[in-house]
Amino acid sequence: MIKISPSILSADFANLERDIHRIESADYVHVDVMDGLFVPNISIGIPVVQCIRPVTRLPLDVHLMIDRPVRYVEQFCDAGADLVTVHVEADTEENIHAAIRAVRAKGKRPGVVIKPKTPAEAVLPFLDEVDLILVMTVEPGFGGQKFMADMMPKVSAIRRWIDQRRPECELEVDGGVDAVTCKTCIEAGANVLVAGSAVYKADDIPARIAQLRG
Repeated sequence: MIKISPSILSADFANLERDIHRIESADYVHVDVMDGLFVPNISIGIPVVQCIRPVTRLPLDVHLMIDRPVRYVEQFCDAGADLVTVHVEADTEENIHAAIRAVRAKGKRPGVVIKPKTPAEAVLPFLDEVDLILVMTVEPGFGGQKFMADMMPKVSAIRRWIDQRRPECELEVDGGVDAVTCKTCIEAGANVLVAGSAVYKADDIPARIAQLRG
């Protein structure tokens, strides 16, 4: 089954609880955390995760676009994150392994993320340890960017490795996913789709979520 993880980066932050309730037919709530260092923008952090945890039954899919994430993964787990994904580019391989272990030790699901310019092979050292791999189909840091279709061979390669080595691992894409590009992502092998503006700008959000499932 294709899962949908709407990004609250496209929600109305003055009415965040309302907008989270509007996506209750989705599978995850995608929470983009940016620090202004790893990416050139600042978004939200631990206090917001703590506040939204009680208002939804959906798992919180927390995407850490932050420098040296091992410093904070335990705090995000304690705040209510269910899935915590860290960028392989954000630290040394040793520290990314440490971040993954810390998330797992908290009883939560760890994952890794790669940016568009990072080769697919960068996920291989972590594949046997994670529950989700996220392939960025835009440059991380801003919402509303155009979908990068040339990332699909990377998605397909990672899908083959997952099927061979860790079939229970989910494969997520994030960036420019809409009612058209969702089909391309699914065909390439993704089973979790992050969508922000495509969901929140829809007149009928539940219908749009159903449409994105392909």
